[in-house]
Amino acid sequence: MQRPTLLLLLLVFTISCNNPKPTASVIVHGGAGYVSTDDMTEQQEKEIRETIEKSLQKSNEHLANGGTSVEAIQIAINILEDSSHFNAGKGSVFTSAGTHELDASIMNGKNVQAGAVAGLTNIKNPIDAAIAVMEHSPHVFLIGKGAEEFALAHGMETVPQSYFYNEDRYIEHIEDLDENNKKFGTVGAVAIDKNGNIAAGTSTGGMTNKRYGRVGDVPVIGAGTYAENGVGGLSATGHGEYFIRNVATYDIAAQVKYGTSTLDEAGYHTLMKKLKSQGGDGGVIGIDKYGKVVIHFNTVAMPRGYINREGETVVMIDQE
Repeated sequence: MQRPTLLLLLLVFTISCNNPKPTASVIVHGGAGYVSTDDMTEQQEKEIRETIEKSLQKSNEHLANGGTSVEAIQIAINILEDSSHFNAGKGSVFTSAGTHELDASIMNGKNVQAGAVAGLTNIKNPIDAAIAVMEHSPHVFLIGKGAEEFALAHGMETVPQSYFYNEDRYIEHIEDLDENNKKFGTVGAVAIDKNGNIAAGTSTGGMTNKRYGRVGDVPVIGAGTYAENGVGGLSATGHGEYFIRNVATYDIAAQVKYGTSTLDEAGYHTLMKKLKSQGGDGGVIGIDKYGKVVIHFNTVAMPRGYINREGETVVMIDQE
């Protein structure tokens, strides 16, 4: 009479061994595009790698000490936003009017809550504002002056537009070269904490010389950012219009949730097949429900990194 119970226990034990509780981890990206290490000075490459390493190590340290995935996302992206090497925060590109308009979003897979901001002109770290919207507002998406007023009311640090000035970005702006729109540079992070809760976030300065208040995929939940426990988390980068039209990050998650694909297989299909066939360039990073990292991009480079299960920091820039 005991055999069915024993068999059931053995089955549960086997499943548990095959799908162990995920180790807390984080993966980050610095934007897919067409600037490879061949186009960088040794110093630029060194600084980019060091910034990604710092982002990973600080956020992973927080996770190891019991921090949440949302907190890890904030730590990781803040470090990338504070670097002039990425098109987010301090390194944001110029609009056609010679100004800076910043966007960001965050999603918590534990409760599928989300926050997003767009068109910020004076907030130092847009991801902080997106988190504040998620945690302290009944809304999901705030834009422009209203978003800035909300961020200020919740203690966000403000800076003058001159804070975002960068000589290389300014040259791109005044020369208005077509290839500049292919540099991208959005930053993002996906994390899973010790409790298996997944979060994803993305931050950007948008597209060089964008006009008419253009907003890309980054602050659009399901396009540039998506997270759901039991499915995975994703952050996208690239030509935002394609990611919006295809609801790209949700499209990837839906293939997992309602189909039989892994997050890695779904990411490959959406990015490398679906978007690419339409002319959509970019990349996506993710973490699945087991803590496995996902990386896909169809451009020549995408600065990215993660800490593997052996505790080693892995940082890459070009296709490898």
